Amino acid sequence: MSERVATALSQTVPETVPTAAAAPALQFDEAFTLHHRAVYRAAYALVRDGGLAEDVTQEVFLKFYQHLGTLQGEEHVRPWLLRVASNTALNTLRSRSRSNTREEEFVRTAVAPGGGTTTTGIDADYERRAEIEEARRALAQIKEPMRSCLLLKQQGLSYREIAETLGVSEVNVGSLIARGRKEFTRVYGKIGGRR
Repeated sequence: MSERVATALSQTVPETVPTAAAAPALQFDEAFTLHHRAVYRAAYALVRDGGLAEDVTQEVFLKFYQHLGTLQGEEHVRPWLLRVASNTALNTLRSRSRSNTREEEFVRTAVAPGGGTTTTGIDADYERRAEIEEARRALAQIKEPMRSCLLLKQQGLSYREIAETLGVSEVNVGSLIARGRKEFTRVYGKIGGRR
């Protein structure tokens, strides 16, 4: 009787292997549930557009699904996702910069004041867009990893999370943020943010 039990147990062991193959789907669902908001916020911090941030987030989770078997443990998932979100968002911004430049040039020529000094709704919108563009250009001139540290800190990440995301020492994160703020203030003043 005990031989039958041993035989039955040894035959059931191979059947447990397919259930282990189903585990990555559970891990993906859990990772998506746990980290979707953080990935979206990181993407939104860079692209500043809700729809575009959703597209970036979707692309990040597609990449995560493709690399699910290569990640080493759950403690590496969030930093990996945030790093991929930052890279994907930056690549998206780079690819869209030419079209945005053309659109803004069109707005500048179409909204150019005809000589009046009164600020209408269109002029105020143009000024706001110009200020945003100046801030983006100033941010683009800040070197990495200071720029990414600033953006991730703005999203509420801790120094430890920023360090894991960017692959820098946690001790250096505070210094990078302070230097990044100082550099942003200097560059933004030169571009025209403070005339």
